[in-house]
Amino acid sequence: MSAAIHGGAPEGLRRDILTTLLPGFIGPVAPEWLLALLREGLGGVCLFATNVASAVQLVALSESLREANPLAVVAIDEEGGDVTRLFADRGAPYPGNAVLGRIDDVVLTRAIGRAVGDALAAAGCTMTFAPDADINSNPLNPVIGVRSFGATSELVARHTAAWIEGVQSAGIAASAKHFPGHGDTATDSHLALPVVDLPLERLRERELAPFRAAIEAGTRTIMTSHILLPHLDAEHPATLSPRILQGLLRGELGYEGVIVSDALDMAGASGVHGIPAAAVHALAAGCDLLCIGTGNTAEQMEEIVAAIEAAVASGRLPAERVTDAAGRVRALAAAPASGPVPAPGSGAATDAAASAAPTTLPDDLHARIAASFHVAPAALERLAGAGRFGTVVRIDTVANIAVGEVPWGPFALVAAPDRARPAPAWLTDAAVVPLDAANPLADPAGLAGPVLVVGKDLHRHPFAVDAIARLRAARDDVVTADLGWPSDDLGLADVATFGASRAVAEAFATVIDEALRAAPAEVS
Repeated sequence: MSAAIHGGAPEGLRRDILTTLLPGFIGPVAPEWLLALLREGLGGVCLFATNVASAVQLVALSESLREANPLAVVAIDEEGGDVTRLFADRGAPYPGNAVLGRIDDVVLTRAIGRAVGDALAAAGCTMTFAPDADINSNPLNPVIGVRSFGATSELVARHTAAWIEGVQSAGIAASAKHFPGHGDTATDSHLALPVVDLPLERLRERELAPFRAAIEAGTRTIMTSHILLPHLDAEHPATLSPRILQGLLRGELGYEGVIVSDALDMAGASGVHGIPAAAVHALAAGCDLLCIGTGNTAEQMEEIVAAIEAAVASGRLPAERVTDAAGRVRALAAAPASGPVPAPGSGAATDAAASAAPTTLPDDLHARIAASFHVAPAALERLAGAGRFGTVVRIDTVANIAVGEVPWGPFALVAAPDRARPAPAWLTDAAVVPLDAANPLADPAGLAGPVLVVGKDLHRHPFAVDAIARLRAARDDVVTADLGWPSDDLGLADVATFGASRAVAEAFATVIDEALRAAPAEVS
């Protein structure tokens, strides 16, 4: 009895191939081609900020996806800090990983993970590409930074485990990333192929520790990285390497969950091969669920399916590998991590999703965030009694693709005002002077004082380093604030917050306001 044929391949094979694919799309409504593929068995969809217009709209979108395929994985890149999709219009109401690592209370980290999970479940999502389990051991890292819990393996490991436990207790599958560790790089894999030239023993001691902790915590998925590790595989980045995925992750670490590729539209994965060929290599290497990227099309998806079908037909990719991957994805979708996920079409999540932030966070959260900041000795004394700023210098840099265009720091409090926590007067009443690489500082002595400089990762941007040096040389009423990952010597950061989410911004705004209002003897 002959099998049904679709495009020259058995229907069962096509369905298995589709189950391994996780595309993205543009806009708040799922296009018909995507719903049609979901009805055929497409594994799921990855949502991005362009897909989120409101809480109620997101619920309706999620329900439409799961009506087309009740086993669809509805994934989103929600880290709860600087990387946010649910709150891309105003900034996340949680402290990000670096702040949680500095507070170093796993109970709080678990609670934040649960709060993020509750918000995702209310929106109809089933998986988040979080937490970031990378150790940010390189302060020049352009893509990890404050997404990491810290710079040491023990710290990152215990908070990775706690965050996973929290988010999965809400029924949302976690995805510890970016295996086997993207922290010791100075290259963004969205744009190029980073090289981590570390021997296996060093990886075992440091980079792999958080992933071991994630596995012990029961993470449902692990996301790969598009980085080259010559001591493990000199030819293939981790996403495309059987030695790393099957030998190290499956074999040595004993991981049995779903292996998710990072987005295959990134240069680190498809820059040489193209996306269809990268999909074939990723499946062959051991990935089960392939994150394709965003802005995908029906034609692109058919090209990927055809490439995988051809690889199976030629023997380059065993059909059993595709079947195994599809089975793992279906098992992931069929069994929520823990706790209920709203059923498709139920509408039960709509009211809960309409609330922008969870209400179960500690009452003293902002105080604890503020206490985690680095404040240089006597830095805030320069503001005591001033009551206001004459100038706020905003250091504008190009956001990495992972973060995207999200309101950040105190500027988010102006861009997306909240009646409960209005934007600080010290910002709205000051002259805001934007600086970027094309528009450097012109006259540091001519600015009205006192002057607050606000930026992220200041040491990585020569124009910011130059502006701060010139300001400090010209006047003594300058305070600098780094809301990213500062240099190891903290030389450019009078205040370092280690994050720029809305929750961090609110705590920062309070610290500055109190300094401006304090009598000189009250500021330490």
